[in-house]
Amino acid sequence: MGKKWNKERKEEPYYKMAKKESYHSRASYKLLQLNNKFKIIQKGDIVLDLGAAPGGWSQVALEKVGEEGLVVGVDLQRIKPIEGDNFIGIMGDFTQEETLDQILEITGKKVDVILSDASPQLSGVKDVDQVRALDLALGVLRISGSILKPHGSLIMKAFQGEEFENLLKEIKKEFKTVKTTKPPSSRKKSVEMYVIARR
Repeated sequence: MGKKWNKERKEEPYYKMAKKESYHSRASYKLLQLNNKFKIIQKGDIVLDLGAAPGGWSQVALEKVGEEGLVVGVDLQRIKPIEGDNFIGIMGDFTQEETLDQILEITGKKVDVILSDASPQLSGVKDVDQVRALDLALGVLRISGSILKPHGSLIMKAFQGEEFENLLKEIKKEFKTVKTTKPPSSRKKSVEMYVIARR
């Protein structure tokens, strides 16, 4: 990313708000807006945040679950430190079986909510990036099949493109209610879309 992009980012209102309110990322406001609208995360919930780094979504989830809840964040990258005894960070690949075992060992049971704001490593080649994004989203869906409670919920980032409708079809096989939305804090030119799914 060049100097122009960095300058624009620092002038962006949600970036400034995140700095002021000590959120690790401007993406925190996406989850705040999604949760205000759909009321997914409740007090006392066990929440799994996949692709959690730098930790903005985990911070919001922790605020929502309160002291009785638990948030587990997983990412290949280091998650910035988050205050609270009921946050646990795992550095690992959430598509791997050993990471799933680690999650279950920590939670002791299945989770109430799965979050994923994960993005694939982009190559700049549209077709390649769409396949990578789909693979990542399907990976999140597979995990939800094995670790989400029968009445659990999922908030997941997806990307609009040729495979988007196919992804929605797969999600609808697993969940009773599936909605798509784009929160106000998403950049207008971004092709990202958020899927809210309930069992």
